[in-house]
Formats: sequence, structure tokens, C-alpha cells
Amino acid sequence: MKGKFHYAWMIVFVTFLAFLAVQGGRLAFGAFVEPWEQDLHMDRATTSLISTISFVIYGLSQPFIGRFIDRYGARLILSISTFIVGISFFFITFVTQPWQLFILYSLVSVGVGGASNVAGTVLITNWFNKKRGLALGIMEAGFGFGQMLLVPGSLMLIHWFDWRTTIFILGALLIVIVFPVVLFFLRNHPNEKAMEPLGGKINEKEESGTEHEKKPVSLKVLFKMREFWFLMVPFAVCGFTTTGLMDTHLIPLSHHHGFSATVTGTAVSILAACNIVGILLSGVIIDYWSSRKLLVFIYFTRALSIGILVYSHNTVLLLLFASIFGFVDFATVAPTQLLVTQYFKNYSIGFIVGCLSLSHQIGSALGAFIPGLLYSNYGNYELSLYISILLVLAAAIMNLLLPEPKRMKIVVNRAN
Repeated sequence: MKGKFHYAWMIVFVTFLAFLAVQGGRLAFGAFVEPWEQDLHMDRATTSLISTISFVIYGLSQPFIGRFIDRYGARLILSISTFIVGISFFFITFVTQPWQLFILYSLVSVGVGGASNVAGTVLITNWFNKKRGLALGIMEAGFGFGQMLLVPGSLMLIHWFDWRTTIFILGALLIVIVFPVVLFFLRNHPNEKAMEPLGGKINEKEESGTEHEKKPVSLKVLFKMREFWFLMVPFAVCGFTTTGLMDTHLIPLSHHHGFSATVTGTAVSILAACNIVGILLSGVIIDYWSSRKLLVFIYFTRALSIGILVYSHNTVLLLLFASIFGFVDFATVAPTQLLVTQYFKNYSIGFIVGCLSLSHQIGSALGAFIPGLLYSNYGNYELSLYISILLVLAAAIMNLLLPEPKRMKIVVNRAN
């Protein structure tokens, strides 16, 4: 019985697949910018506005998605969200006017908001009392693999066919393959399969209530908790320096430093590859070491890497930056999520994770806008990079000041 496959790993695989397809499709937005501009007679400001609105809708949806997941379960929300993204991609195939693209991509953003870390974190919390960090890391790696597979894949398909065929294929992938897999194989809780979580039950002395007895929480209560603020603000800084600053401005910054498209592409590829390794490593590490201390290390390392980027006027330094930053890019997510499950174990965590995700998206929006504004005024990115270093150091200090949570004591079940 000891080597028996536990269904919890099927939950991880299905969630990983959903994130790969949905979030990878979202990250492929950049591949469609020029084709949309040419075919729909749009300028760069209009396509950028679509992206900005997408960030806003995604971010604002997160607390509401968390409430829905707490009430209806992650399986229903993740299934519907996957279908919404797929059907929206399908209808985008037929757009002839920019306003139609605005409406349909807004629907994509709603679906992407539902197929996010909020649902994934709740599922992992329900199914894992052991190896939870590894499960969170594998789940989060779906984002990285989606970026590596669907972004270049979309570029290739656009080159071979056209953008309409490409986005139709993305929609078909979601509707025909991913949606049925999520709907038929995902389960909200082990008791739906007459099972216990991986690792067994939590020690009764540590457990203040069953899953159904966990209390909802309001913003008023959360705002009084130091743990919430000291997780939320650093997570916003994470969004500012990753999805906002680097995903939006790294390529133009490297061109500003005089690097060719080939060198820049190599740096981005190295960053993406190291990102996947960093995500998986962070998931493994937090099963054996403090998530709080790991976050402190990650943010200090990120500050160091951005410092290297300031002076990266030769290829070696740029590639060194890409390697170091890649390892700590999305590596913050798993330890942050695990700390949420530990600090707020008495509450339904969907809404809490949703609020944290909202803060990350707000940081992302600011990280995309402010460096662009400063570049327009000063003609370089140096001030933005120095500001980012200070913000990341502040995030590290806030995580350092968090209390060390107690680890769960579980009742070992040999069948698990």
C-alpha cells in the first residue's frame, strides 16, 4: 500500500495542465499584437490599452473569484473559466473591428482570473497535508511551461498560417481537451473520492475545524492582521518587478543597452528556463525549510540581480542577470501561498488568496506603467531599476519581520 498512487497527484496534474493552457494562452498576447494591428487597423496605443484593461479585470476579479471558490468549489470555477477562455478565443477568430476584440478579450481576462492561483491554492490545501510545497511548485510551473510552449508555438503558427488560425487552435485546445479533463478528473476534496489528504489527517489538537467549518473572513478583519499586510505588500512588489517591469520592459531595456535581438532573445529564453527550475526548487525547499526565510533570500537575490542589470552593458552581465533573476522570478509564489495556508488555516482561504492576487496585479500594472512614464521623461530605465531595488529590499525586510508559523502535525496513514 505504501507505493500506491494517491489521487492528489492527479489533482496537481490537471491543475498544471489547466494553467499551462489558460495562462500560456494569456501570455501569448504579445505574439498577436502586430498581426492585430495590421489586420484590424489598430495602433500600438490601442493594443496596449487592451492589455492594460486585461490586467485590471484579472486583478479585480480575484477577490470575487475567491469568494465563489469558497462557496461553490474550485472544480466548478476552474472548469467554467477554462471554457470561457476557450470559447472567447474561438469567437476572436471572427472579429473584424477593434471594439469586438476589446469585449472578447475582456471575457478572456475573466476566465483567466478564474483559472488562477486562487483555485490552485485551495485545491492543494484540500488535497495535501504532506509535500504541499512540492505540489504548489509543480502547479505554479504550469505558468512557466505555458510561457515556454505556447508563446513560441503561437509565433510559429502565425508564421505558418495566420493569427486567426492560431487563436482558433488555442481555443480548440482549451474546449476539446483541457475543459473535459478538468471537468471529469478534478475533485474539490478527498472525501469526494472517499479518501484522506496526502499525508493523512491533521492532528486534532492542531485542527480548529473541518473544511466545512472554516470561517469566512472580511477585509476589515484581514486589514487588522500584520501577517496579511506583510504578505500582501511584498507580493505587490513581486508583481511590480516581474510581470510588470521585466515582462513589459526587459526587451526594450536590453535594446537600449545596445544588445541585438539575438542576444536579447537568448536572455529571455534563459530567464524562462531558469524560472521553471526556480519554481520547482522553491516548492521542494519549503517542504523542508522555512517559507518565510526562503522569501527573504529570494527578495535579496532579486535585488542583487536587478543591480547587475543596471550595469549590464555587456553580454555576460545580461545573461548573468537573466540566470539569477529567472531562478527567483516566480519562485515567490509557492512560499507565499504556503504561508497563507499556515497563517490563515482557520479561515476559508479562497478570498484571502484572491486579495493577494489582486495586490500582485496592481503591482504588475504599476510596474508596466511607471517605468514607461519615467523612460519618456528621462530617456532611460535607471531610475526605475533603482526604485525596484529599494522596493525589493523593503519586501525582504517585511518578510523577515513575519512570525515563523507552526508546521502541521499530521496523523500518518499508511495507505497515503
